[in-house]
Amino acid sequence: MKTLTFEITIHAPRSQVWTAMLGAEGYKAWTAAFCEGSHYVGSWEQGARIRFLAPSGGGMSAVIAENRLHEFVSIRHLGIIENGVEDTSSEKVRAWTPAYENYRFADVPGGCLVTVTLDTAAEWEPYMLDTYPKALALLKALCER
Repeated sequence: MKTLTFEITIHAPRSQVWTAMLGAEGYKAWTAAFCEGSHYVGSWEQGARIRFLAPSGGGMSAVIAENRLHEFVSIRHLGIIENGVEDTSSEKVRAWTPAYENYRFADVPGGCLVTVTLDTAAEWEPYMLDTYPKALALLKALCER
């Protein structure tokens, strides 16, 4: 596993960026860079289960490890969902779980600095390096409209 870091400054208040990133409609907008129609089912509350899904029904299963309003969210990925079936215990899944995806929100002059750190397996690194900046650019455009 490798930890990747991405940052973007968004010219909008931190609370607005938080809402756009984690609210259902905003989440669909910025995660379209990964998969058009991406969405989540569940809650961002600390300790809550959450599923990140593609329109096909596949995706990721996780729990919100930590949530500090307008400041920090930590997602602990626990498994995958294939054909609507959650897998948290196969050898394939145990090879990379738990994996964390963390969002930090900090006030900076003129707006908010969003820092994303995520654990990724080697085979997904090129995809994440290519796609995450595009996703954050969509978030920025959404917030700065």
